[in-house]
This record gives sequence, structure tokens and C-alpha cells, in this order.
Amino acid sequence: MSGKYKLLRLFVSVLLLVTTVSTAFGGQSALAAQITARSLQLQAGVADGGSKASGVVNHFYTFTIPTTGNVGSIQFLYCTTASGTCTTPTGLATTAATLNGTQTGATGFTLGTTPTVDGAPYITRAPSSVTGPQVVTYKLDGITNPSTANQTFYVRISTWTLADLGGASTDAGVVAASTASQIILTGQMPESLIFCAGATISAPGGIPDCSTATSGAISFNQLFSPVDTAYATSQMAASTNAGSGYNITVNGTTMTSGSNTVTAMNSADISRRSVSQFGLNLMDNTPDAVTPDVGTAITAASNGTDLRAQALAGYSTDGTFKFTPGESVADSANGGAGPTNAQIMTVSYIVNVAGSQAAGTYTTTLTYICTATF
Repeated sequence: MSGKYKLLRLFVSVLLLVTTVSTAFGGQSALAAQITARSLQLQAGVADGGSKASGVVNHFYTFTIPTTGNVGSIQFLYCTTASGTCTTPTGLATTAATLNGTQTGATGFTLGTTPTVDGAPYITRAPSSVTGPQVVTYKLDGITNPSTANQTFYVRISTWTLADLGGASTDAGVVAASTASQIILTGQMPESLIFCAGATISAPGGIPDCSTATSGAISFNQLFSPVDTAYATSQMAASTNAGSGYNITVNGTTMTSGSNTVTAMNSADISRRSVSQFGLNLMDNTPDAVTPDVGTAITAASNGTDLRAQALAGYSTDGTFKFTPGESVADSANGGAGPTNAQIMTVSYIVNVAGSQAAGTYTTTLTYICTATF
């Protein structure tokens, strides 16, 4: 046999081998285009944060399929590296995952089940054409993240022409994601009672601020007189998280100058000129022939839930005043005793005197005590 003939036989044999190999693998692979604009967002599950190690969470994919043609299935292969041999991240579990019903771009997929392998979920449908480039989104719910915190893992995404990863793999791309240590913040709200009293209390932003309480040294609006009622006001504010709320009592004596006094209004009564009277209430008093224009309603107004302050009997009627030392004047039981946010309560004081009232400088020191029951 001539050398030329042997060389020809060798060429034909190589050509047949190449043709055979090409035929054998042509149905399983093709030149893959790069999937673009791809991302994996780790979203919170029922109880776990999206990036929690071992958390049962949802994996939301967004990417662009570049190639026009049939797409029958899409695989999401979870690996510890972006390329090379795929090792499933430790602790990752995908076999209990479900495909969320919301799909965009290329739709009609269900979660593939044959075979079921942790780390290699795929979605499948009857092959249908996709016109590239096509943005698509899919969400796999109930995936258990890798168990190592602060670990990067990779998902190799590939599209296939037929259902159940059949036919040729057409497009592919890789996304990276990472678990993360959860930040656990701990704080404590202690038992709380905030209470203050003074001439005035401000409420910047509508919230009473006890740091703004002014001095409790208060003068009446005028000299005492049998023909007119003298009046003054003070304010107090309270809030508590006590389960049974708070109660405020007034303590002290009536107006006194040496051995001379103004009669305390131990029973609730209206203002009576030329009659010795010292009393108070927590009301916005409507002026009339005997009632001075004094006082302001509780602010913010009580609503029976998170604002509960209320004036109590004897101190809660417009135009009626009383002073009994040690008696409760307000509490936070409007709507039922309980915790309450801060409100400002304005206390109105009146003094009436008879013409025979002894001259002198009359004073009293009143102490308001707020008691919370936890």
C-alpha cells in the first residue's frame, strides 16, 4: 500500500471520528450566550431574615435571557464556586422549595421534580419561544440558606430548550449571594413614671416636656377682695407604663397668714364672692357672674386609650371648686386604668374673702403626689 493511500485513509478516519463526536454531543449543548442583568435577592421568609444562615427564606431572581428561541426549563445550580466542579454549600436545602406564582417575562413554569436534588432546583414548562433579550423574574420560596454565616455562594443559571432540562443548554450566567450574621439589638424599657408640676409646662411638638416646667412660686392675679374673685393656675404632667396607671393627690393646707386662714372648700361648691373660700379644679372654667375665666382643659385631650388623664369628682365640674387635703384630684383611669402617654393638667385656684378677712400675706404650699401602680 502506498504512503499516499495510507495518508488518505488516515484523513478519512479522522473526519469520520469528528463527525461521530459532533453528532453524539450536538443534542446536549450549544454555544451559550451570556445571561445578563442577573441578580439574586435574598428575601425574608415567614420568620427569618433573607440573609440569615440556615434561614428558611425566599430567593428572588431577575435576569435577561439574551437568545431568541425555545425555553422549556431553567436551572438554578447552587455552588460554592462560580465555575469548575460544583460543590453544594453546606446546609443548603432546596427540595422543600416552592415556585411563587408571580412570574414575569417568560411564564407558565412549574417547579421541576425529576430528579429532586438539593442545590439544583429547576423550573419547567412545555417549550415556548422567547424573544431575546427578555427580562424575566422568578421567586423560589422556602429555600434553606447555607448554614455558614457570612458565606458567599454562587448560583449558576442556565436555560434549556426542552422541559425538565432536556434539549440544549442555550444561555448561562452566574449570580453571587451571601449569608450574613444577624445583628441582634437588645434594649430594656424599665418601669416608668414621669411626673412634674410647676407654673407652666411646655409641649414642644405636642409632647409635654417636664424639663420645661417653670417655678412653682405663683401669685394670684389680684389682691384679695370681697367684691371679686382672685385666681391663679399651675400645671402638672404625668405619664406611666404602669399596668394600673397613676393617681394624683393634692396635699397641704389652705391659704394662711399667721393664725388667719381662708376657709378650705371641703365640699364642692361654686365661687361665692364675699364668702371665705379656697378651692381648685382641673377644668376650663366658663366665665359668668361669679366664675372667673380661668383654667384650660387637659391637653392632649383624653381619648381613653393611650391618653387617659381625667379629673376626679369634686374637681371635674366647670365652675365648681373644692379643696380637701390628701384627696385624689386626677388619675389615668379614663377608659380603664392603664398605661398612658403624657398630658398636661391645668389646676385652677380661686380665693374669695369676706370684707372682714384679716389683712396679711396669705400663702400655702401644695404638694401633688403621683403614685403609679405596676
